[in-house]
Amino acid sequence: MIEQRDLDAAVGAGVIDAATATRLVDFTRDYRRGVAGPDEESFRLLTGFNDIFVTIALGLLLFALGTLGGRVAPAVGAALVAAASWVLAEYFTRQRRMALPSIALLLAFVGGVFGVGVTLFGVDDASRTATVAFGRGASSGFPGAMGFAAAAALAAIAAFAHWRRFHVPITVAAGAAAVAGLALALVSAVAVVAPNVMLVLILVAGLAIFALAMTFDARDRARVTRWSDVAFWLHLLAAPMIVHPVFALAGLLKGTPAPGAAVAVVLVYVALTLVALAIDRRALLVSALGYVIYAIQALVSAGGALDTSLALTALVIGGFLVLLSAAWRPVRAIVVTRLPAGVTSRLPLAST
Repeated sequence: MIEQRDLDAAVGAGVIDAATATRLVDFTRDYRRGVAGPDEESFRLLTGFNDIFVTIALGLLLFALGTLGGRVAPAVGAALVAAASWVLAEYFTRQRRMALPSIALLLAFVGGVFGVGVTLFGVDDASRTATVAFGRGASSGFPGAMGFAAAAALAAIAAFAHWRRFHVPITVAAGAAAVAGLALALVSAVAVVAPNVMLVLILVAGLAIFALAMTFDARDRARVTRWSDVAFWLHLLAAPMIVHPVFALAGLLKGTPAPGAAVAVVLVYVALTLVALAIDRRALLVSALGYVIYAIQALVSAGGALDTSLALTALVIGGFLVLLSAAWRPVRAIVVTRLPAGVTSRLPLAST
């Protein structure tokens, strides 16, 4: 197998040019993913154990820079992390094309820029606004909301700049999260927002990100290009933003749910399963897993099997997911064939 360093050596020796080497890497990646089939939902995370080694080293370095800079001022520490992450990405992302280090450096860069924003515009106020965004209280602080909005705007701009330079797939999701945070903060800045209303707004933001993810999925129905990776991270971001408000508004998080509410949760999970099969993304199922386990355990406990409720719940959910994973392709093919042609033409291709 030809490795990246072999291609780099060939480029250095003049055997092939850099553009040809890049096209060869992209072709090989796309070919292997095409052979695997779209239903495998592949995405690039590791190119080897060296990715883990480098990521640990980068984490230690950035932690040290952030800690030492933070002794001067919190904004200095965050700025050092952001600056170092960009410089390191020039080598590990742009030249070495290492997957996991690229993800870590992107998150550190955007997080560092966001950290600069919250330290400049008020850490405590912005933190209170972030707490409101999770539905734990009503928003009433204009300074805090505007501080959070300013920090989120900086993070969104940083994500856009990083994408233009490095094209790391998770960058779009990071930028979408920043834009969503900006929108929620601006709403909190102009009105007192009750917890349930904030949950609804988070749900709307999650649905918007889900729609954006579907546009990228529609660009690459065979899932052989970078757009599929972009869509994967967007789905991973959208899923908890959709699932958490739905179950929170249903009252699942307020003590032990009533049997009726628990049954409703299970039915919602079945609906999410059908959606996940249709769009061929498992993130929805993973995000809702904790909620449905909680609901089924409540149902089993209500039936008198308190001592074995967790084991029985794990048996039911585990068995369901194992069977679903084993039969994902044929089950998905059945679901997709029953959808309108206008819908299926925009969904990822179904393997048999």
